[in-house]
Amino acid sequence: MHPAPLHPVPDEEHARIASDTFRMLADPTRVKILWALFQQESSVNALAEAIGATPAAVSQHLSKLRMAGLVQSRKEGTFAFYRASDSHVHRLLAETLSHAEHVTGAAAGDDPHGY
Repeated sequence: MHPAPLHPVPDEEHARIASDTFRMLADPTRVKILWALFQQESSVNALAEAIGATPAAVSQHLSKLRMAGLVQSRKEGTFAFYRASDSHVHRLLAETLSHAEHVTGAAAGDDPHGY
């Protein structure tokens, strides 16, 4: 006989939401965009420069992230500024990036990115 799990198996709605979140994070450009936005609010052009992508590509990814509820935007005159909107996703992303450092052989405690 197996002991009862600590948490029950998620219902369909929660499993779908979790899966959708992972799907949004399954693209390296979106990971970079989100990480940058967790550091500070930014415009499309500043994000593009920070992550080494074109503004058009960043705009497309931001659109998907906004529809998924992971980023929010505000207008200031003719400019739009974006910010990450989900602290749970921030923790998930930080843990995943920390795991990536571990997998690539970074020494324990030597975290150059501050994850």
